[in-house]
Amino acid sequence: MVVELKNIHKWFGELHVLKGIDLTIRENEVVVIIGPSGSGKSTLLRCINFLEIPQKGSISMNGRVIHAKKHDINAVRRDVGMVFQHFHLFPHKTVLGNVIEGPTQVKGVPRDQAEKEGRELLEKVGLSDKAEAYPSMLSGGQKQRVAIARALSMNPGVMLFDEPTSALDPELVGEVINVMEDLAKDGMTMAVVTHEIWFAKEAAHRVVVMDEGQIIEEGPPELIFSDPREERTRQFLQQVMNF
Repeated sequence: MVVELKNIHKWFGELHVLKGIDLTIRENEVVVIIGPSGSGKSTLLRCINFLEIPQKGSISMNGRVIHAKKHDINAVRRDVGMVFQHFHLFPHKTVLGNVIEGPTQVKGVPRDQAEKEGRELLEKVGLSDKAEAYPSMLSGGQKQRVAIARALSMNPGVMLFDEPTSALDPELVGEVINVMEDLAKDGMTMAVVTHEIWFAKEAAHRVVVMDEGQIIEEGPPELIFSDPREERTRQFLQQVMNF
């Protein structure tokens, strides 16, 4: 198990956002999390990365239970790459500068080595010709691919994607999804919150369905999308894919 969540509860004030979540993510597994807006999907991802601290339950990384008050959470986060809805690139740095910021400043990688590896990552996401460009010169899809390369530059054990295409124009969605599919084929361990059902069909090993802060169903995509067990899952799929 790369990640294991047991009985995770999260409140924001009186709002009970996560209600006893149990979830495992295995090495080389792609887990896609779907469900209606407001069901707690993004909060769940943020708990895995300790951007949100659950009030109840336990989170284990590579077999070790992580305690927010006892462990160096920044060290834990170095092994967890995260790509957000919005790109959060440094506007004053070049594309390559954004990609190498983490390795050089956090991990102490020599600049020459970081630049070499950064250019390789930019080639991987199809942006080798944009290394010296600035974010303002890029499309939204290109910015998101830079954000993916930046997350990969820390050589994480697991990648988290929080609706990475939701802020993009429809014609730019495919170029980001293609990069994610390539990562899945390469064996990257991934947890993905998305409304792109076709990505879940093509790349997921397991689909997790959330509603009102709970996991209501999970299984292989061929089962979830063809014969879901729960009526709430059927209702959601009718809305998003004319199920």
